[in-house]
Amino acid sequence: MFIITYKKVFLAIFAAVVLGSILIITTLGLNLGIDFTGGSLTEVSYEVAPDKAELEQAIASEELGGISVRESVSEVGKDAYLIRTRDLSEPERLELETIVTSLGEAGDVTRFTSIGPVIGQELRDKALYAILGVVFIIVIYVAFAFRGIGTPVNSWTYGVTTIFVLLHDVLVPTALMAILGYTLGVEVDVLFVMAMLAVLGYSVNDTIVVFDRVRENLVANRTETRTKREEAGVMFEDVEYTLTKPYGEIVGSAVKETLARSVNTSLTTLIALVALYFIGGSVTQTFALVLMAGVIAGTYSSICVASPLVVSYAQWRAKKAKD
Repeated sequence: MFIITYKKVFLAIFAAVVLGSILIITTLGLNLGIDFTGGSLTEVSYEVAPDKAELEQAIASEELGGISVRESVSEVGKDAYLIRTRDLSEPERLELETIVTSLGEAGDVTRFTSIGPVIGQELRDKALYAILGVVFIIVIYVAFAFRGIGTPVNSWTYGVTTIFVLLHDVLVPTALMAILGYTLGVEVDVLFVMAMLAVLGYSVNDTIVVFDRVRENLVANRTETRTKREEAGVMFEDVEYTLTKPYGEIVGSAVKETLARSVNTSLTTLIALVALYFIGGSVTQTFALVLMAGVIAGTYSSICVASPLVVSYAQWRAKKAKD
């Protein structure tokens, strides 16, 4: 009941996090990778790496357009640079490889990726369609699963609340990516989209567990009143439900009963993600970091936001009905 009693505090934190995340994203923007913008990405590793300014000056002499050079670490732990350019032709790629490997000691191109602008736009559209498709299916599923529970809110309320909560769970890791892109040059790529889809699936699962217990408690704490009526010679039976406990108390009990499960699940997931971040390769570090932010945000929203939102809406409806 603590979370329901102080629901205004938790909802205020929720609103502050959402508004803050939106402000960060709109102010800093996202550093889109070549997966979405098109271009070429070259990774070159060294036994002894050259100075970044020296590398930038050497590449700039080839007139490849706007370039971006970022320090990195290769899969085998060597010092490396990630060089982003426009889409290169084969002669330009070979020339770039010759330049970057001639600097420093034991230079070696360990990765080269080239994506045209048309493919980048297609990937961007498909990523958006995938996320919107997941959101639509979640609403339909939750509304279907909670059909018949019409007291004091209908099944669609749970579905819409779930999506509203997921907005928070997506904005938090996206704001993190905006900060990392601005400070460290981390780029948004296909792995980020995969992380977002994983966050959506994880968060909705946690929220539905709480809502499912709410549904069970509603069924266990209500009485039925059945009345028959006749229309055009056809008999109909209306069923009206009356709760034996306040709705807020029922929801609070559901949150309390699922609290240990939600926290333990999140902790075990975070342990695995921390291990992936520190032990896994550099390619999966950002993926793991985004998932960690999403798991933390999803745990908070499923426990401290979803249920208080439903209770607040039910109280608003009751107050509006009285007026």
